[in-house]
Order: sequence, then structure tokens, then C-alpha cells
Amino acid sequence: QDCSIPSSDPVKLTFKMARLALLAVAVQAESELPSSLQLLLDLATDSPDDAAKLIAESPVAAIAPVIGEPQTASNDGEYLPTVVAHGMGDSCFNAGMKSITKGIGQKTGQYSTCIGTAGNRITDTIDGFLKNMDKSVDYFADKIKKDPALANGFNCVGFSQGNSLCRGYIQKYNNPPVNSFMSVHGTVMGVSAFPSCFRQEHSLGLVCKALAEVLGDAAYSTLIQDVLFQADYYRHNVGPNSKRYLAHSQLAAMNNENPDKFNPDIKTNFAKTQQFVMVKAAKDSMVYPNENEHWGAMDDAPNGDKILSMRETKF
Repeated sequence: QDCSIPSSDPVKLTFKMARLALLAVAVQAESELPSSLQLLLDLATDSPDDAAKLIAESPVAAIAPVIGEPQTASNDGEYLPTVVAHGMGDSCFNAGMKSITKGIGQKTGQYSTCIGTAGNRITDTIDGFLKNMDKSVDYFADKIKKDPALANGFNCVGFSQGNSLCRGYIQKYNNPPVNSFMSVHGTVMGVSAFPSCFRQEHSLGLVCKALAEVLGDAAYSTLIQDVLFQADYYRHNVGPNSKRYLAHSQLAAMNNENPDKFNPDIKTNFAKTQQFVMVKAAKDSMVYPNENEHWGAMDDAPNGDKILSMRETKF
């Protein structure tokens, strides 16, 4: 994630691709998935090993590196257990996430566990794309509930897309409660593009084609929201007239943006968490705009391209 965007061209290309894809999708029936997304789903069913490899090697995969063991460790019992959630394309069963989870446990002197979206490396990698955000949060919550080591509360660390699992759990459940939530380069306010897909040196692979086909208003259809995790936190130009976004977007529901579906439990549950730490990667090219990692957002005005800081948004 520590890669700078060399110019605005990849982002502009992303939006151009999105508009073209939207025109193509618009002529399809609402019950028909875009072709590349359907191919990815078919591959995941027929050859899950190949699908997981394709996802993990795609430009949008945020694979955590292996880290060294901490130089100092705590044994005084002052810390709570920690739950870790990985980024897209990664898995709790990969060496990098294993080392991070182990390192946190050694540093805190407490139990530490990584909870993904499924029970093994192949399915966890695939479901980080093809299990929607709400279902992934429910899976995450079920694993927490069944772990007796977490019964008295814990801290939650979400990397990139994994922040959605921590945040979703806090807002929907938070029992047992999260004491501290750290979002590391997280998709807190969603994404407006996937620039890493559209670098000139890369041809579009199947994963990026699947994303390109649904960027735009098509992402907010119930069909796409039910299938693609990344569509669930896609957010661009969603002003007052974006009825499909307000009605169907899982991120819109998390944000309580639709006054007709306002959920007071979200605020109540979030208040049970004592600390929220947002870490922004200054040169991030995975989450665009990276200001979203600090609760900023693209301007909601029609065709607006201004990036707003948290304090400038309607929130």
C-alpha cells in the first residue's frame, strides 16, 4: 500500500472505465451479473485454487508482509486480547498475517487471533471478494462469539478492507465489546476508485475487469451488493438524488445515511467502544481517495471531484 500514484491519469482512467462499464451494464437485466464478475464466480466454484491465486496476484490485493518478532514484550496483564482482520486478497492463513497476529500477542502478552471471512486460505481469499460485507461481518461475529478467550472484550485491528469487519461488528453487535478499534489504511468511508487496476504497465485481469464493470451506479444494485464485497463500500458522487445508493448500499446503511432506514443501535453500539484510531497511509494507492481513511470523502455534488476532509463532510 505504500506506493504513490504517479499522476492523476490512473484515477481519471478509472472513472472513464467506470462510465463505459456502466453503459454496458445498464443494458443488462437487473438479474444478470456482468460477464467478468460471473466468470470470477464460476472460477471460484469450478477451480477455487485458481480463483484464489488470481485474486491474491491481482493489483488490488493488499498482502501483508512477514514481520519480525517485537523486541520487547509485556507480561503484566494490562492488555486485552486482540482480534485482527486482513485486507482484500490476503488471508489469515498467509505467512504475513500469521506473523502480525503472533507479534501482537507477543507484544501485549495476551491472546491474539486473526479472523477472516472463511475457514481456510483458499476460501478466505475468495470470500474477501465474493462474500458480501454484511455476511462477512456476521461470520466474523459468530467466530468472536464462539471464542471464550474474547468473552470479556477485546481490541480489534483492521487492515485495509478488514476495517469493515471490525467496524461492522462494533455497529451491529459489539457484544462482547471492542475496547479499542484501530483501522490501518482502512476503507472507512469507502472508495471512489481502484487506481491500482489501471496502471499503464498492467493489462486488466479478470479481477480488475470485474471491478471495472460495476464501478458507478451499477454497484448499488441489490444483485451486485449481494455478491461483491468491494461494491458494498464503493461510494462516489452519492448526493441527495442517489436513491439506489441510499436504498441498497451496505456502506450507506453503516453510515446511517438514509433517513428512512435510520438505525439508532449503530450509535449506541459504537459508544461502547472506548477508542478509535485511524491510520492513514500518506502514499496509499489502494484506497482512493486516501483521505477516506480519516473519514474524508469525495464531494457528493453531481460530478464533484473535490476531496473533502472529515470536518468538511456532512458527517
